[in-house]
Formats: sequence, C-alpha cells, structure tokens
Amino acid sequence: MPNIDRFESVFRAAAKTVFHHRPVALRSVLVVTDLEGAAADAYAARVKHFLAGLPKADAVEWSVAQGDAVETVGALLERVQQAQPDLVCTYRNLHSGAFRWPYTLGDHVEVLTQVTTVPVLLLPRPDAAAALEERLANTDRVMAVTDHLTGDDALVNWAVALTAPKGTLLLAHVEDEAVFERYMAVIGKVPDVDTATAREQIRAQLLKEPRDFIETCRAGLTAAGVDLRVDAEVTMGHHLSVYRDLVAEHAVDLLVMNTKDEDQLAMHGLAYPLAVEFRGLPLLML
Repeated sequence: MPNIDRFESVFRAAAKTVFHHRPVALRSVLVVTDLEGAAADAYAARVKHFLAGLPKADAVEWSVAQGDAVETVGALLERVQQAQPDLVCTYRNLHSGAFRWPYTLGDHVEVLTQVTTVPVLLLPRPDAAAALEERLANTDRVMAVTDHLTGDDALVNWAVALTAPKGTLLLAHVEDEAVFERYMAVIGKVPDVDTATAREQIRAQLLKEPRDFIETCRAGLTAAGVDLRVDAEVTMGHHLSVYRDLVAEHAVDLLVMNTKDEDQLAMHGLAYPLAVEFRGLPLLML
C-alpha cells in the first residue's frame, strides 16, 4: 500500500464520531385505545404509571383518544394532527380481530408509524393481562437496538428519555454476519487481497466504531449529569436471534428502534420483524 494511502487509512480509523446529548422534551402524550369509558381510562392509567418514573413526568399533559373516535385510520391521523403530541402510546391491532394471529401490527399502527413524525410507544394489548402486569411495571432497563449505532444521537437520546433515573440503558449494535460473510466471499476471490488479514481487520473495525461511539455516549451523559448506567452489547450475528437472547438475558423492560426509512414507504430494516416478534414487550418506534 502506498504511504499516502496508509496514512489516510490510519487517520480515518483514528477519527471518532462523538455523541451529542440533547434532552428529549416530553410535554404531551396521547394514549390511543379502542376501549371506551372506564376501560379506556384504566388502560391510560396503566400507561401513565409505566412512565411515571421519567423526569418531569408530573408536568406531562395526558390525553386519551378512545373507542369510535379513532375507529378509522384517517380519524386517528386527524386526532394526532390536532393534538400534536410528543409521544403516542397505543397497541397492536386497534379495531381489529387480527390480534388472534401474531403476524401483523394492524393498519392503524403501521400507518401511524410511517406517516407521522411522532414516536410511537407500542404496548401490550389490554386483553393480554399477564403481559400488562409484567411489562408495564417500570422502565428500569431499556435497550436501544440498531445495526448502525454510530452517530445515531436521536435513537440514544430517546432511549435516555425513557430510561428511569438510576436505571440501565443498554446500547446494542449487531452487525449482520450473513452480509459480512457474503462480502468476505467476494474479497476471497480477489488475488491481490490477503483474505485472512482482511477478515480480521474488517471485522475488528466494524465492531470498534460502535464501541467507540458508546464510550462517547457514556462520557456525554456523565458530563450532562444524567443518572443512569450505560452498558454495551456490540457483536456480529443473526439480528433477530441475538436481540431475542439479549432481551431475555438483560430482562429488558423497553426496546427502542428506528422505523422510518427515507428511501422507502415500508418500515425500516428489522423494525417490522422485531415488532412482530416481541409482542409482549413495550417498543418505542421512532
């Protein structure tokens, strides 16, 4: 490798992306349910209790959209537009019997997550009593998941906002091993490249960058006086199986993920399969 190329590579490898902490302002929360009356109020109370440990929770303005008022997707979008909430809390398969089959989120949620810019907190359904009792206790252990953590300040800041004080924020970055192996197979066919060295160094760099970014997250949050613990899980593997293991191992209370993709109308990357897979776990969908 020419000296100038070697110098440029070393310089780029040494450059680090730094996390910037920008506190999320949660001033208003809209709870959406197909229940009515006392049942709707009871569900909203459970949601409020779930988020009670958040900073300035007492100052949050709560509103409830219930029953027939949001029976259609259009009516729901109109209500969100009118309320302009900072967060929408709801559950799968609103006004639908499809909850009996664990393969869909329902029209309301799928459109809501893609059409609006408001983060959606997807919670266990009110008819899943066991999941409600177990999962809507607190947000002491929050996990942010992505395959591109470095530089994703918004994902981290939202995860911080929903982690209870003195809680644990787990930042998880999983590189897709199948994609890595496909590129390594191509590199192995290039005579001028030392395949063994390329495998070792590329893998190391792929995992080093998110680890470095997480260190800047720790430093930034400590400097800002944020009272929580930051743990890291950076690995390579099959996304869904790794996340399933991490959720169980760390007894995660809330999963935070990105859902929007600028290049397509459909949900971003792994967001949909994760949302379908973790039906009993609260999910923040950005």
